[in-house]
Amino acid sequence: MHPKKKAILISLCVSIILMLAKFVAYFLTHSNAILTDAAESIVNVLASAFAFYSIYLTTLPKDENHPYGHGKVEFFSAFVEGVLISVAGIIIILKSSYDLLYTNEIGKLYDGAIIIGATGLINLIVGFYLISTGKKHHSITLEADGKHLLSDAITSGGLVLGIILIQLTQIYWLDGVISIAMGIYIIFNGYKLTRRSVGGLMDESNIELVKDIVKVLQDNRQDSWIDVHNLRAQQYGADLHIDCHVTLPYYFDLNVVHQQISNIDQLINLSGVYETELFIHADPCLPACCNYCKMPNCPVRQEAFKGEIVWTMENVTKNQKHFSQ
Repeated sequence: MHPKKKAILISLCVSIILMLAKFVAYFLTHSNAILTDAAESIVNVLASAFAFYSIYLTTLPKDENHPYGHGKVEFFSAFVEGVLISVAGIIIILKSSYDLLYTNEIGKLYDGAIIIGATGLINLIVGFYLISTGKKHHSITLEADGKHLLSDAITSGGLVLGIILIQLTQIYWLDGVISIAMGIYIIFNGYKLTRRSVGGLMDESNIELVKDIVKVLQDNRQDSWIDVHNLRAQQYGADLHIDCHVTLPYYFDLNVVHQQISNIDQLINLSGVYETELFIHADPCLPACCNYCKMPNCPVRQEAFKGEIVWTMENVTKNQKHFSQ
């Protein structure tokens, strides 16, 4: 089984078991705070189920209808999970606000705390596992699910402390206050997840990723690579697509140009951690490039070399040659 499928299947099975455990804790205690945690677990199960289907799609090979693969569905999956989390947070706040005005009797809080504490610990372990697997295989879906479980573990930890506080002080309205605080935290996490997924769906530039690519090119640049500009990167799940313009000496024949482009392709794929597909447009050099061109013994040089223009994210992403320093 593919590692991503295995990870999300584990998450789904664990989410179902922990959801049942949290509802058991609620029926024991009748605590709204515990009901809040149990209700969020329903979201965990739904999100994990949708994530499993999304990851199934991402492992399908490219086809005629999806020439770039199916990786974009991961951003949609993360968006759905973020929306579900936010909706759960809003419902939790509304329910808890009502129960804050009309408190109900709660009991067996220590039993509930033990159950919730155990579920929180399990979520912590599974969450770190999902994040680690997601980063290794560049899956935003696994990372999102893992971070969701980590936030769930944090809320469970806070809930356990709150339950103990309620039991010690016998101030039962704290149950509603804790629930509202948890609801706000849940909405905040849902917003962050939704924001990231929308950015991916809208092909928002990944600044850190572009910086890494530019650094690889700068650190390994060859004299014949006179200029790189109009560099853009798009991420489709675990696949990365890069297109850019590379200025080469205009007297290179087609075989040499092809070899130079292949060298850049190999450099990016060997140096980076992404499976990268490059679309490189070769531009011929112009006399205005001579002052920063380092080609030795150039037969057509019209101006002496003055200094190298260091490639940065600011100048490499612009759609123009670097005509001056």
